Amino acid sequence: MFTFIVSLIVLVLGFLIYGTMVEKVLGADPKRKTPAMEKQDGVDYVPLPAWRIFLIQFLNIAGLGPIFGAIMGIFFGPSAFLWIVFGTIFAGGVHDYLSGMMSVRKGGASLPEIVGSELGMGIRQFMRVLSLVLLVLLTTTFMSGPAALLHGLAESVSFRVWLLIIFAYYMLATLLPIDKLIGQFYPVFGAVLLFMGVGIMVVMLGWHSSEMPELTDGLHNRQTNGLPLFPMMFVSIACGAISGFHGTQSPLMARCVTNERQGRWIFYGAMVAEGILALIWAAAAGTFFADPEQGLYGIDGLQAFAAEHKGENIAALVVDRVSRSWLGMVGGILAIVGVIAAPITSGDTALRSARLIVADFLHLEQKTIWKRLVISVPLFALVFGMTFVNFDVVWRYFSWTNQTLAVFTLWAGTVFLFKNGVETGAMKRGWLMSIIPALFMTMVSVSYILIAPEGVHLPENLRWVGYLAAAVVTLACLVLFAVWAKRYARRKPLDAYY
Repeated sequence: MFTFIVSLIVLVLGFLIYGTMVEKVLGADPKRKTPAMEKQDGVDYVPLPAWRIFLIQFLNIAGLGPIFGAIMGIFFGPSAFLWIVFGTIFAGGVHDYLSGMMSVRKGGASLPEIVGSELGMGIRQFMRVLSLVLLVLLTTTFMSGPAALLHGLAESVSFRVWLLIIFAYYMLATLLPIDKLIGQFYPVFGAVLLFMGVGIMVVMLGWHSSEMPELTDGLHNRQTNGLPLFPMMFVSIACGAISGFHGTQSPLMARCVTNERQGRWIFYGAMVAEGILALIWAAAAGTFFADPEQGLYGIDGLQAFAAEHKGENIAALVVDRVSRSWLGMVGGILAIVGVIAAPITSGDTALRSARLIVADFLHLEQKTIWKRLVISVPLFALVFGMTFVNFDVVWRYFSWTNQTLAVFTLWAGTVFLFKNGVETGAMKRGWLMSIIPALFMTMVSVSYILIAPEGVHLPENLRWVGYLAAAVVTLACLVLFAVWAKRYARRKPLDAYY
């Protein structure tokens, strides 16, 4: 219990202290007009109350990510707690805040335009393609998965019918003004997700605190599949620490904030809330299956449970068992909401983000419905067509590409903060807040694709090659930034270096 309580306190302090420092580095100005105030169109640029934006942002970036990712991450051991806490504070919070506030400063621009404006046209084009591929893939998966689950609950309704129902909802959520559907229902589902997490935490602390994993159990790798803790754990726990997908979602809310001071609460704050949710589920998964009578303590019990259900969706089973056992009938209902509604509410905003990315690329305003349809109809056709394709293998790459997206966003944020420091003369070294996680995530992303089974899959005796290659790439990025920064500080034209 000590580890969990301390981790919880550190996360809250991280928001209050480090979040305020990041806000100061950016120079949030309550007097500067936001895109929501300057570009109101009644569709995407719609001023909303800060509390409503927070809950929408939380559900946008959360979904099942901080639950399933945290459950799979705790298999590596109590070290997962450290990554959730420090990843959220120093990486995820910074990433989400910068992606949101850079969008606010750039007129509500989508992620590829934000990153491209700082890293050049070549990266902009790459980010456009990568972002769209990820969003279409995620939308399709978060349509097929819930449809299969709903068919299991109501077998009289076919999988294809459920698929069409969810797809129809996606179409509405993509086309309607953001305050008409998403703005009305998302706060409710966001509150439910938070309520479920708090309920699990209360039961866990009140009746099962003695069985919770502790850092004193050791930080060694507890995973039994032979995969190394680094970088695997840092990719398994993505949404609960840092996720590139968040950067595609933050611009949606950047178009709704009415004051730059809201940014810390909405973007950094939602990430911390997600970190807390991940912390709760990591602890719950590592606690629930403990069975002292059988000699199974904490994570050992979870490992035994996973072995019994090999080949099944372990994370979904854990959510179901924990929710129903600890929260009773209410828990069962919440589990259904979490496992079915949460991915649906991530899929629809992913598709909406895809529409806005294409609109920014084509410079096509989205106030009129027919212009929204021009972009949306091809996206609808693509997403629905992909539901007939078996892309399970492709989906395995999502985790890596998700974190790679975060790498580019952090480097763009570093360039942005450096320019901001040079231009304003204040907090000139504020860029250190983003370059440190940028370097770390570069190392994670490169080493993962070389070591992971879905990547090059270097054998165990050659993993050092993967680590060495990742270190070389990371060092090269640092050198390139240093050279650029020195030249920019001398006020030389940027175009010469892109």
